[in-house]
Amino acid sequence: MIKDSYLAIGQMSGTSLDGLDLAAVEFKKSKTGWQFRWVSTQTLPYSKAWEDWLREAPELPAHKLMELHARYGHFLGDAIAKFCSEENLQPDIIACHGHTVFHRPDLGYSTQIGDGWPIAFATKCMVANDFRTTDIALGGQGAPLVPIGDELLFDEYTHCLNLGGFSNVSFRHNNTRIAYDICPVNLILNHLARKQGMPYDKDGQTGRQGSISTSLLASLNALPFYLTQNKAKSLGKEWLDEVFMKVLSDYDLSDTDKMATLYEHMGMQIGLSLTQKEPARVLVTGGGAYNTYLLERIEKHTNAQLEVPENKITEYKEALIFAFMGVLRLRGEINCLASATGARTDSSCGTLYMP
Repeated sequence: MIKDSYLAIGQMSGTSLDGLDLAAVEFKKSKTGWQFRWVSTQTLPYSKAWEDWLREAPELPAHKLMELHARYGHFLGDAIAKFCSEENLQPDIIACHGHTVFHRPDLGYSTQIGDGWPIAFATKCMVANDFRTTDIALGGQGAPLVPIGDELLFDEYTHCLNLGGFSNVSFRHNNTRIAYDICPVNLILNHLARKQGMPYDKDGQTGRQGSISTSLLASLNALPFYLTQNKAKSLGKEWLDEVFMKVLSDYDLSDTDKMATLYEHMGMQIGLSLTQKEPARVLVTGGGAYNTYLLERIEKHTNAQLEVPENKITEYKEALIFAFMGVLRLRGEINCLASATGARTDSSCGTLYMP
C-alpha cells in the first residue's frame, strides 16, 4: 500500500516487564524524508498474574508456552482494540513486537510470543509481527531492529542510546548505520531492587550508597562479550542468567555494593561505546534515561553529550519505531538493516496478518 501518509500503532513489551507500551503515530513521506506526529500513547502496567506468566515463560513446557503465545495474542488484541476505540483510531497497520521469551540467534532462533491472528481479528486491522526471524534466517542477530528508525527519523543525533532491560546504541560509521547491544541495565538493576522490596532503584539512590568492588568490576569487564568487536552483537536473558548472574553470585557482597559496582560497570561499558575523537551528540531514551545516577556514571566515562528528550520520545521511542517498521513493511521497503544485525542483506521483515 503506497501513499504519502499513514496512521500506525506500535506495540512494545520490554524485557524488564514494566508494562505494555502502545503508540499511535502518523507518518508522512515527502521529498525531504519521513516525518512523524504523535497521535496518542498509552502504557498498560501488567497485572501481577501477567508479570508472573511472562517472567516464568522460559521455563514452560512447549505446549504451555504455545498456550501462553495464544493467550497473549488475545490479550494484546483486546488491549489494542480498546485503545483504538477509546481514541477513535483507524490505523493502516498495527506493528507488534510481542514479548521476547528466547533470544538465541547463535542457534538460529528468537521467540516473541503474541499470536498475530487474535490481534488482527480483535482490531479488524492488518497486523505485522514476528519481526526477528527473517533477519536470523539471513544470518543476522535479529536485533537490534530500531536502527532503521534512528537512521530515518532521528538523524540529527550522532548516536541513539537506549537504556532498557539491556542498553544498545546505533550510530553512523563510514556512512553505514552500526548498532549493537552494550550491557544489561534495568533487568539486573530491577532484580536487585526487588530483593530490597523496591520495584526499581529510583534515581540510583541505592547504588549511590554502596561501595564499588574492584575485583567484581574487573570480572564483569573481562566477560568475553565485551572483548568482541562492537558490531552486530546482541544480548538475551539467557546470557544474563547463565553468564552475567553467575559472575555476580560468585562474590559475597551486599546487594547495595553489587548495585554500586554494576552502575560503574554500566558507566564504563556504555561510555566506551560512545567515546570517539569528535564528541558525540547522544539521544538517550528508555527507562534508564530517568536514572540520574546511571547518567552520571556514563558521563564520567565519555566525552559525549547526553541528551534526554521529551517524555514521549524517552518512553515510547521503541513503540514509535515499531509502528514505523510496520509502515515500511506495508510499503514493501527495507525496515531491517544488515549493517546493524550482521545479516547477509537488508530485509523487509514482519509477518502480515489480514483479518
